[in-house]
Amino acid sequence: YSQLQCNHTCTGPELWGLVSQTCNGRSQSPVNIVTRKVLPDERLTPFHFTGYKETFYGSLINNGHSVQLNLPSSIQIKGGNLVDEYKAIQFHLHWGKDGGLGSEHTIDGEKFPMEVQYVIIKEYDSLAEASKDSTGVAVLGFSFRYLESESANEKYDHLISALKYISQPSKLYLLKNDNNLLFTLHIETKYFRYKGSLTTPDCAEAVVWTLFESTIPLSRNQLTAFSQLLFYDGQKMVNNYRPVQPLNGREVYYSSGQLALVSWPFPLQYKAP
Repeated sequence: YSQLQCNHTCTGPELWGLVSQTCNGRSQSPVNIVTRKVLPDERLTPFHFTGYKETFYGSLINNGHSVQLNLPSSIQIKGGNLVDEYKAIQFHLHWGKDGGLGSEHTIDGEKFPMEVQYVIIKEYDSLAEASKDSTGVAVLGFSFRYLESESANEKYDHLISALKYISQPSKLYLLKNDNNLLFTLHIETKYFRYKGSLTTPDCAEAVVWTLFESTIPLSRNQLTAFSQLLFYDGQKMVNNYRPVQPLNGREVYYSSGQLALVSWPFPLQYKAP
């Protein structure tokens, strides 16, 4: 499986540079974070979210290389030493095969079963336009871990049960977000920050990355559902992650780790700090 459609002239991420030269750049993502080398940064304060309480219908789509939920731009994010206020546009996920390892980022070489990435942009009209600004895009990334018990994380049932409606590319399902899916949680603002890129072509180096240290628990059956229920070009959608890229001297920063009480418009759950 390749994340890229290129009329069979290429097979995977190692050849993306033939499609977009930027994919061979020196500030590419994802990366492996070496925790003993990160630099503490007191400017990495809690995030503030507004506009997330409204009921809305988000378009859940199979975009050919992932599952994506489009979010309303009324959801605004600031803080966290971001240079401006950003608006949400979508989240998507990366996973392995049959519940195996499939995160994009790794921590001290450890890979996780899945990674969700919330894409937010400055006040531009599109991701493509925001990508022309070196800090035009920000991504909030969260890794998943295996639940220790056989029980499922019920907060994700609504999303996972909708996957069967978008099994093929271009299929769309309207997923309702209302107060039944909103809940209050402690986001641990222990997170990593670095400057990088989009992880699919054209690999624009315009992303302020935030990777949260806490992880989201899902059962193996829940994780397996993504590679079992989603298809592209007649094949199961598996291993839709880009391998880690060289840091090339980039610094990775680490937050001060205060706690902020917020809500988020789709179910995320964290282990206790």
